[in-house]
Amino acid sequence: ENVQSFITKMKTIPYIQIYEKMYLIRAFELRLLELFSKGKLFGTTHTYVGQESVAVSVISHLHTSDTVFSNHRCHGHYLAKEDDPEGLLAEIMGRQGGVCSGRGGSQHLCRNNFFSNGIQGGFLPNALGMAFAEKYNNTENIVVAFIGDGTMGEGLVYETLNLASLWQVPLLIVVENNKYAQTTPIEHNLAGSIIERGRAFNIETSEIESNDISDIYNKFETLINKVRTSKKPHMEIVHTYRLSAHSKGDDFRDKDEIEHWRKKDPLVHIRKIISDNDAIEIEDKVNVRLKSVEDKVNKMPYSTIKLET
Repeated sequence: ENVQSFITKMKTIPYIQIYEKMYLIRAFELRLLELFSKGKLFGTTHTYVGQESVAVSVISHLHTSDTVFSNHRCHGHYLAKEDDPEGLLAEIMGRQGGVCSGRGGSQHLCRNNFFSNGIQGGFLPNALGMAFAEKYNNTENIVVAFIGDGTMGEGLVYETLNLASLWQVPLLIVVENNKYAQTTPIEHNLAGSIIERGRAFNIETSEIESNDISDIYNKFETLINKVRTSKKPHMEIVHTYRLSAHSKGDDFRDKDEIEHWRKKDPLVHIRKIISDNDAIEIEDKVNVRLKSVEDKVNKMPYSTIKLET
């Protein structure tokens, strides 16, 4: 049965394409940390290292007409959806060719149907409103909102859950529980259960205790189809872990704990599934692409703000 299950996954999951997207996010984020240490970035930056399987698994199943809302740790979601490392890097480096002409920075992106905001939980009412509009207009579109475990202490989250349940809108809330709110571990900042929070509002809520791309990818394929056809909300908690610091280098976590999670690195796992030749080809391709992107962005003029007098 296990062998047959593995064969089925290999046939249905596009591991090569997934690895390319995940490696793009990882390589981009690691390069950002290097650029930040050299003073090349404007503002702060919160990387997505270690959580790549979540963004790629969710967004791989979306339609271009679906809407995604993200948070301060938004690069992985943006790259998975828009495949635009040039626009993102230019934005974070304050260049005119950026997603928002270099004025939004790392946390505030707006392109097509992608929106991000650095205020914890602040965008959830907007996501709710967008989902209500999709229902009102009787479309097949859904709205996905990515939040973190640290957001569960914000009142707007519960106001949104209340109305999402009352209005029955096609909203998928993905809670990426990376176990820390900045530097505070979840057991010191969150009482009770995350999963029971969604269920308290009569919203179907479940969780994934896996860093395995196969499990996450298949689960979200089912969930997204269900939200799309039922036009009802769902909250999914993914228990994951960020391998990098909260922001730049401010990391006070136990080193043994980080090493434990490095062994569960989703990129290491998926790389074992595909061949070495395929993996090396993808890595070389992405590295060349990112080098070209950085060279191009470095030639762009800095963003300017014209003040009316």
